[in-house]
Amino acid sequence: MAAGLSGAAMTSFVAKNPLLAAAARRRALPPLAGRALPFSPLTTARAPRRRGLGTVTCFVPQDTEHPAAAAPAPVAPVPETALDEEARAAAARRVAERKARKRSERRTYLVAAVMSSLGVTSMAVAAVYYRFSWQMEGGAVPVSEMFGTFALSVGAAVGMEFWARWAHRALWHASLWHMHESHHRPREGPFELNDVFAIVNAVPAISLLAYGFFHRGLVPGLCFGAGLGITLFGMAYMFVHDGLVHRRFPVGPIANVPYFRRVAAAHKIHHMDKFEGVPYGLFLGPKELEEVGGLDELEKELARIGRTI
Repeated sequence: MAAGLSGAAMTSFVAKNPLLAAAARRRALPPLAGRALPFSPLTTARAPRRRGLGTVTCFVPQDTEHPAAAAPAPVAPVPETALDEEARAAAARRVAERKARKRSERRTYLVAAVMSSLGVTSMAVAAVYYRFSWQMEGGAVPVSEMFGTFALSVGAAVGMEFWARWAHRALWHASLWHMHESHHRPREGPFELNDVFAIVNAVPAISLLAYGFFHRGLVPGLCFGAGLGITLFGMAYMFVHDGLVHRRFPVGPIANVPYFRRVAAAHKIHHMDKFEGVPYGLFLGPKELEEVGGLDELEKELARIGRTI
């Protein structure tokens, strides 16, 4: 009965209030009479509220013009043995190409060395023969001129070793290092920039030979001998330094000469830079190493070269 009175009171209150009545008519609210309000203080029990699971509908847009790419097919793993064989084959190809390139470079330099040696030797022999034959024309033998020619030939050949040692230290490893550096790095091709020094040394030799050949007298004889000595040193330097030491072309029996083997070992130590570049000379290189206490290192290098030959 209390619930009915409460509902009747609320109905009377809504009816008297025009705003509440209009809202009730718009929402088509059922009459409040006879119903107990959930917040009424007169209710003794509340109906249990059930919470159910709602259904949510999601719309995912689909790109019909650009369909998703199909997943790539799994790649079959390559066996490690196949990879190892391929790596070994590639390494073998690189080694074969390197050997073929080295053979081509050695062949090219060998042709150049043989042609230059034969040309210079033939010209030197012919010049010596004709010059002395001209000197002996008329019956009188110019002993002083001939002796001066031979003496300057030997003196110039020996003196070139000391000149090369000084130039190597004071010029090639100093102001001319930008050219000589090519000789201390792996060579690409049969020639290197350092070969220019051989041409530079050939210019005075040819000039002295030409002047001594076309003139007679003691001074022309001395000039001819000096040019001949420089030429002989240059040829020996090419065969020992380029051929024996750096193996730019085969040198045959020269490699079996014991002293030349010591020369080659000493020059190898120069490229190692263990004694501040010593030796800077070539043919007297073992003597230079002895002066700086490098004989033990020289013997070790000789043993190593003996194992590689």
